[in-house]
This record gives sequence, C-alpha cells and structure tokens, in this order.
Amino acid sequence: MSTPDTGAPYDADAQVHLGVFYPGIGPQTVWEDAKAPDQVSPETFLRVAQTLERGLFDAFFLGDGQRVRENRGAALATDIAGRPDAITQLSALAGVTSRIGLVATQNTTYSLPVDLVRRLGSLDVLSDGRAGWNIVTTDNAWTGENFRRGGWLPHEHRYERATELVELAKEYWVAWSLADVATDARQDSWLPADRSAVIARHSDLLHATAISTVPSSKQGRPVLFQAGDSVGGRDLAARHADVVFSANNEFDAAVAYARDLRARLSAHGRSTDSLRILPGVTVIIGDTPEDADEKARWLRENAYNPHRAIAFLEHYWGQDLSAYDPDGPLPDIDPIDGELDPSRGTLAIADRTGKLDQITQWRALAAEKGLSIRQLVLEVAPNSRYLAGTAGQIADRWAYWVRHRVVDGFNVNPYHLQDSIDDLVDRLVPELQERGVYRTEYTTETLRDHLRLPAV
Repeated sequence: MSTPDTGAPYDADAQVHLGVFYPGIGPQTVWEDAKAPDQVSPETFLRVAQTLERGLFDAFFLGDGQRVRENRGAALATDIAGRPDAITQLSALAGVTSRIGLVATQNTTYSLPVDLVRRLGSLDVLSDGRAGWNIVTTDNAWTGENFRRGGWLPHEHRYERATELVELAKEYWVAWSLADVATDARQDSWLPADRSAVIARHSDLLHATAISTVPSSKQGRPVLFQAGDSVGGRDLAARHADVVFSANNEFDAAVAYARDLRARLSAHGRSTDSLRILPGVTVIIGDTPEDADEKARWLRENAYNPHRAIAFLEHYWGQDLSAYDPDGPLPDIDPIDGELDPSRGTLAIADRTGKLDQITQWRALAAEKGLSIRQLVLEVAPNSRYLAGTAGQIADRWAYWVRHRVVDGFNVNPYHLQDSIDDLVDRLVPELQERGVYRTEYTTETLRDHLRLPAV
C-alpha cells in the first residue's frame, strides 16, 4: 500500500489518543435495553470516568443541549430527556479522578460570553489543568427560544461569533496566574494593574467587557476542541483549535481531511503538528469478526427499531405517522408546510436544502432498492454505521492510521455506557499497547500534555 499524503510525515512512534464522547441523546444509547445503565445517575458517570482513567484515556467528553429535543411540540419519546449541565457534571467528576481530561461541549451562539469562559476556566483550575472545551455552534431559533435574544443569529454568521468568543476566552484565561499574586504586604496591590486589565470585545455579533476572575491553570488554559466539518468549522479549527473532533471514518476521506486541515494550519502560520485530529466513531468489539457483525446488526436494529423509524420520519413530515407500518412503504402524503423540524438537533448541511427535496430523494431510493420505512431509515439515518471487528483487527487499523498521520486518535461514541466502555478498556487497550501505539501508564498530568500539544 502506498504512503498516503496527509501533509505530515510518517511517525513510527505515534501514539493513539483516545477519548469517549457521551452525547446524552440519540438512538445508539438504546436506553430501554435491560443492560443499559441509568443515563443521568451520578453513579453511572462516576463509574465510566474511573473506568476510562483505568484505561489511560486522554479524555471524557460530555455532550450538552440547551433545550430538550421535541417531536411536534412534545418531548421526543424515543430520546433521553434529562441531561445535567456538562460543566457542573465534569466538576463533580474532577474530584473523583486525577488524570483523565474532562471536556465540556458548550455552545457559542446562545451562551453569555463572559459567564461561559469563566465557568470553563473554573473547571480547568478545579481539575488542575484537565479541562477542555468542545466548541459547537447553532443557529436554530428553536433553541434560541430559551434565551432572551431568541433566534437572532443568521446561519452564515455562527462561526464569526464563535471565533470572536474563542478569542475573548483565550485572552481571559491567560490574563493572570497565581504567580502574579502579591506575596508581600508591602506591595501596593494584590494583582498588578497589567494583569487585571479590562478585556473587551464589541462587534455586531458579540459584546463583552470583563476583568478575569480566574487564574490560568497548570496547562495554561482549557484545550480547545472544534466539532465541525464545514468550511467555516475547518477555518475556526485551523485558527484556534487544539483538537478537531471530525466525522471522517473512511480512509480516503480522512486522508483528504487531514491534508486540507494541515494546509489551513500553515496558511494561518501554525505548525502542522499543533493540532490533533480525532474522528468520532462507534466501536463494536467481538470475539470473532462474525460476533462483531452480529453485535452491529443488533445495535442497528435496536437503535432504529420500528418506533424510532417512524419518529425519524415524523421530523421531516411534521405530522403523526403512527398509522403507517414501519415495514411498509414510505408515507404517500406530502409533508406539512414549514421548515424542517429543528428538534432533531444538529442537522446535516444537506438537510438545509429543504425537506421536500429530501423526501423526494428518499422516495426514489426506496423505489430503486425496494425499501420499507424502517429499511430506508437504516440506510440514511446518522449514527447507523459502526466500526465492528475483533480488538486485534481494530488495533491494527488504528495503528496504521496514526503512524501514517491520517488521524491522531479517536473519540469513541459508546452505545452502552458501561458494556462498551469495558470492552474498550479491557479488550482494545491491551491490543494497542501490544502494538506499541498506546501508553502503558500516565506520564503527564494535564490534558494538554496527554495530547502532546504545544504549551501556551
């Protein structure tokens, strides 16, 4: 096999960096399964974080949502409705862990800028330099209804505001450190004036004035993760991010993504080694390839069971479809007027072309392949494709990818919080260690150092 051009040289000593991302929503949780743990219990997340730390993971990520997802004005029955605030939850986990990074997903659109950066900085200090911020944007008015300004942000400006907020945050977090604090009563002030200066940003998209109340942490500031694959998302990542949480799981697409992102880094005057690429993936480990495939089949069929398949289409049709047979043809009625129901959360860019166009494409696909409602949903729904194999097969694949610098590791989206976590730690980690691409102990203390990122 030829060496892929990823914009970075082959690295025989490369290490796989691993995180686990728990979004708290989505069909892959299969919450009704008897083996699924309580999805909001503190004990569940305590157990998960400590298991991941035993497995020497770089970080535990929590998703966050600023509004419960809905279906036609009611709570989405197939989803998990309760999600504690990510920063609050990770602050609790900081006290029962000592090494693993703690990454909070936080939205740049509706969050109050100074409040957000202060809370993230506090998590970083309280965890002794283990915090990270997974930067996400949104523009849907449905979420905005929970905030004073409502749905005020045009789609094309979401990354402009995000960039301004990130720039504010980076200045706020390094304004001062504990080393700047007066240690002698003869000094005139507790903190020198140049370290307590006003930090301000004023534009059409962001207004903020603050004096930092949080010292920089052991790692300097929280590690910045950027979750976005659009042009705007890639440019924000190239300008400011430390880690990219991407969606590229096919080899050729991942190679092209890495090459593009590293070219953008160079264009912004950054080293191509100043950013880590961690694609999101759901991993299914079996004793044999056949066993793994059977687990994947079970997950697909349960993640999009008949009830969820109907609910998935209801978001596009905008009306009750419960009278339709999940194993029968697609609904023969047109969707109601209006925009795509935003309660599905983050929509693919293609979905913005209009729901009628999307439904027309699905009808053509269903006719071509003879698909029922449920079969179509399994074909087109997100999070219905997984990396399945034995622990050895997956370790071989990942070792090849990181050594060729296609990626720097993976952010795993678990389908069962405890079972799949145990498989990762007890079965996959030893295989990675055997191949020399995974640590055998923590040798660093901060998230930035775990990820081998440049100092700030």
